[in-house]
Amino acid sequence: MRQTQNERLTRTDPGTPMGDLFRRYWLPALTLAELPDADPVRVPLLGEKLIAIRDSSGRAAILQEACPHRQASLYFGLCDDGGIRCPYHGWKFDTDGNCLDIPGEPDGSTFHEQIRITAYPTVQRGGVIWVYMGPPDQQPEPPAFEWATLPVENLFVTRRIQDCNYLQTMEGGLDSSHLSWLHGGTILTDTVLGIGGSGTDSRVLDIIATDRKPVYETLNTAGGLLLGARRNADETNYYWRITQFIAPCFNIIAPTGDLTLNAQAWVPLDDQRCWSWAVNYYVDKPLSAAERDAMRKGGGLHVEFVPGTHQGVANHDNDYLLDRPAQRRGESFTGIPSFTMQDAAVQESQGVIADRTLEQLVSSDNGIIVTRMLLQQAIEDNRSGKPIPGIDPKSQRPRAGSIIAPEQSLESLDKSVLEPLSD
Repeated sequence: MRQTQNERLTRTDPGTPMGDLFRRYWLPALTLAELPDADPVRVPLLGEKLIAIRDSSGRAAILQEACPHRQASLYFGLCDDGGIRCPYHGWKFDTDGNCLDIPGEPDGSTFHEQIRITAYPTVQRGGVIWVYMGPPDQQPEPPAFEWATLPVENLFVTRRIQDCNYLQTMEGGLDSSHLSWLHGGTILTDTVLGIGGSGTDSRVLDIIATDRKPVYETLNTAGGLLLGARRNADETNYYWRITQFIAPCFNIIAPTGDLTLNAQAWVPLDDQRCWSWAVNYYVDKPLSAAERDAMRKGGGLHVEFVPGTHQGVANHDNDYLLDRPAQRRGESFTGIPSFTMQDAAVQESQGVIADRTLEQLVSSDNGIIVTRMLLQQAIEDNRSGKPIPGIDPKSQRPRAGSIIAPEQSLESLDKSVLEPLSD
């Protein structure tokens, strides 16, 4: 990849091509549990310093953090009577960004009517507060991902900070070949994804563990891409692990057996960090208390957090709790106990923004190559006013799947096999 292409895909500040593309979509900003009341919460996104608040009516809002008076942070302000007051001089703003009051001005002054702060539209779905940061006249319909339309009791949703650019984190989620290596051992024992979870198909996990040379095929979809990783199940059947990528940063991951469906999203905090979202859900039933407890303790796609932060207990400062003796004993390929932090360790080790000009890609990277091409085309289409993938709510509702089927290409799989993956 040329350096100019790498820059274009990884830079998301205001005014950048990729930043403009991200701003065309509803993005997850924070969970409902993180904003239970009016107290401000910092939610930096796409290189912008933002806060989330609730006004006295319970309405959620996402606003610029800096007061326009002297640039003091509204995070330290007080929410009262329909808005938030700056801690420095008491300027008050409502959830639409209007300035309601400038206490220091003379009686009768209307100067406050000329003052506004940035306020982005929000919606609440799937236990998440979503934000739209793009042009008002292009605001799409609310997010319609299957998990975002379910009751909260069917879901477990978390977000964490990852200390690298969103793209290398996202590319890890789209790469099925590393399951056999990076997650070797752990995928068999994890209480959410592996044999520790009731309903797991152990045959599928054995196939992933033993066939370490998956063949990739891709199909374009209205939302983005269908990525199929093919492994040999036996002499006459393939095991297909099918992932759905939905632009610009969403992923629906294949379950194993009767375990929960899985979703991910990677939203840039800035160019050096991203919010990594993990979702487990059932379409037709609530999660059990035991499942929630396992996820809360860091099972599957989730992590155990340092209390009061979005930082995992395992992190780069402690080498992700690397256990060399456990690695040598073969308990896990990396010796890092957390499934998700195994990903974070290798992704953050690439640097805050991976230098893709140095890569030597191979056939098992086909899914990543095609995704990069799709994003570059989406950037161009957005700049020229053409339709972009993943905007239509119908395009956001495919499911991922794990299928054992007779030997054939992904495109030639019988429609009855692929149909359950769609809405």
